[in-house]
Amino acid sequence: MKKLYLLALLAYSIPAIAQTNPYKAEVNKKADALKSKVVAWRRDFHEHPELGNHEVRTAGIIAKHLQSLGMEVKTGVATTGVVGVLKGGKPGPVVALRADMDGLPVTERTPVPFASKVRTTYNGQDVGVMHACGHDSHMAILMGVAELLSSMKNDLHGTVKFIFQPAEEGVPQGEKGGAEQMVKEGVMEDPKVDVIFGLHINAQTEVGKIAYRPGGFMAGVNGMQIIVKGRQAHGAAPWSGVDPIVTAAQIVNNLQTIVSRNVNITENPAVVTIGAINGGNRTNIIPERVEMLGTLRAFTAADEKLLIEKVKLIATKTAEANGATAEVIIPYSTRYPVTYNDPALTARMLPTLQGVFGAENMILRAPDTGAEDFSFYQQKVPGIYFYLGGMPKGGNPATTASHHTPDFYIDESGFSLGVKALCNLTLDYMNGK
Repeated sequence: MKKLYLLALLAYSIPAIAQTNPYKAEVNKKADALKSKVVAWRRDFHEHPELGNHEVRTAGIIAKHLQSLGMEVKTGVATTGVVGVLKGGKPGPVVALRADMDGLPVTERTPVPFASKVRTTYNGQDVGVMHACGHDSHMAILMGVAELLSSMKNDLHGTVKFIFQPAEEGVPQGEKGGAEQMVKEGVMEDPKVDVIFGLHINAQTEVGKIAYRPGGFMAGVNGMQIIVKGRQAHGAAPWSGVDPIVTAAQIVNNLQTIVSRNVNITENPAVVTIGAINGGNRTNIIPERVEMLGTLRAFTAADEKLLIEKVKLIATKTAEANGATAEVIIPYSTRYPVTYNDPALTARMLPTLQGVFGAENMILRAPDTGAEDFSFYQQKVPGIYFYLGGMPKGGNPATTASHHTPDFYIDESGFSLGVKALCNLTLDYMNGK
């Protein structure tokens, strides 16, 4: 009996030994050695940001780096995107890794010596340009991953596809770009991708930590435009016209009942936001037309459908009650699906992430009503997207400058963890972990 027990114990322990990561020490050592390079790349990108579909300098630096590593490199994908293919020395799956490249029309206020002073024209307005969301960090980290994995090329069980994507933040009206366009232009094919991983630096997550969620991680988004038309009149005689400004105000208020009275918020969150109202040009003229721009956020197809139907109904009927008309266009400028982390893949790769960050630094977070076009890749293959901590230790998430703001700031000390995470996810997946 004792002998049988020992044999059973040995049989149980063999798979555990086989699961030990044989390359973790090598990855950690090389990632730490690359830290200064990654920070330098990030600072250069930060000082020279470019808006979506205009990342010409940025793409040139990335392409040159990937070419220096001996990869097959394709440029001009979805306007300015860059794709590098690293073929390992052994057969195996194709793992895609993605970083976004574009900055935002934001004028920087941070006191760092590499702050952006770039200005350009966006939608007819003179604007500052800033990496106010962390895409500079994403590119630098993925360049580090590319260099590290290239040094292990002969031992790779498969192929790695490095996707540097333009225009994640959207493009001006009438242009094409972003992940959706990358997919349309075949980035997930030739060689066909099996799985995709990505990360986003997060200013409200403490450095050294990771925030993740299986299933719906970030919301699906629809941009919307509502055009209210009335009848112009003198401001002194409002009864002689139909006031689209008053009508628009009523529509804004009425739209708030969608989330509060129509969506089952015990199951999924949802958002209806009006972000811009434009109409009129004088104090004493009631205009003929008001334009409203806004965004809808949902985590299921059913809720997305509900939001769209209710917005159209409320806007048109409120306008009708006032003698005006309302035209509703959804989607208007943007539509991203839900960023959905495949639950089975997440469960499989969770030990890898715990091995990099430590189980105590793993944060299972609530759904995020922000949106990400990484979701277009996840519609094609299983994928995982997670937040990498970028808030200085001891910071307060409630008071730390958020993304898309002039004071957005990232602690660079966590970049090597991002390199380690993407490298280990790739290697563990390739090796069947």
